[in-house]
Amino acid sequence: MTRFGTGFVVALAAALAAGAASAKTQLTVYTALENEQLRPYKAAFEAANPDVEIVWVRDSTGVITARLLAEKANPKADVIMGVAVTSLILFENEGMIEPYAVRGADQLRPAFRDAKNPPAWIGMDAYMSAVCYNTVEGQKKNIPQPTSWADLLKPEYRGQIVMPNPASSGTGFLSVSGWLQSMGEAPGWKYMDGLHQNVAVYTHSGSAPCVQAARGEYVVGISFEYRAAQEKTKGAPISVILPTEGVGWDLEASAIHKGTKNLEAAKKLMDWTATKDANVLFNNYFGVVAYPGVNKEVANYPKDAEAKMIKNDFAFSAKNRDAILTEWTKRYDGKSAPKK
Repeated sequence: MTRFGTGFVVALAAALAAGAASAKTQLTVYTALENEQLRPYKAAFEAANPDVEIVWVRDSTGVITARLLAEKANPKADVIMGVAVTSLILFENEGMIEPYAVRGADQLRPAFRDAKNPPAWIGMDAYMSAVCYNTVEGQKKNIPQPTSWADLLKPEYRGQIVMPNPASSGTGFLSVSGWLQSMGEAPGWKYMDGLHQNVAVYTHSGSAPCVQAARGEYVVGISFEYRAAQEKTKGAPISVILPTEGVGWDLEASAIHKGTKNLEAAKKLMDWTATKDANVLFNNYFGVVAYPGVNKEVANYPKDAEAKMIKNDFAFSAKNRDAILTEWTKRYDGKSAPKK
């Protein structure tokens, strides 16, 4: 030690640490997960797989879907995680997914895994349309609490509703697809024509309508149940409502991007998402997750969530996505917020 000195030892240790860090496989993961989920998911996965480092690329579902399609010929993503399964089915149809027999996938609820063998994707959690109603502002403005989708067509809600643009937001798309499936195509568009008269603005985020309702900027925000529960838990004066007719929903799901140069690391992430430990983590945010029996109560999460989920045809949503968005944009995009 006297021969080399303390400085040499410190430098050597730093070099070894740098070498260990550089030996990690950097896995580029495209996601639409909420920002507050990124750190805990990354930390838990990397603790179980210290040789892999997640590098997130995050945006809302519509934006991340469009980006992945635009990069089809020159993909940047290794894994797609926490993106609507309707988008993953679209990517599969475009030849962008590498099927993989995920370890433990057979333990998941059947609805949360692709039926093909090997599966193209596996699900993480379900998320669904929900109405956030500001009780304080509603009382001030003499606007009653809605219980149904039909209620939102009443004239007292004029200019007091905000909802997501389905071309930008997966929450917006699952709401629109849910109306078209549960009401029928013609009645669904007629419903949205009426709703449009009462909408003040269409946002480019699925969370934003509930956040704005929670702040009292609008009385009603059409959003999703996780964000609604989160805002209420923070103390916002809102009611979390799943309308009586039933709600559209989607799965947050994951898949390997075809052509990844980090296939083994990608498989590790897919295997991790199917574990009970991962699903316990997902259950911190969502009441309905892929692993059976993982169902702890989430604060202010609607009690009847699973019962309100409509019979959902993911293939319909994926196949008709472009046509639905084209028609929606033609009819309603004039009230969309400017894109940042």
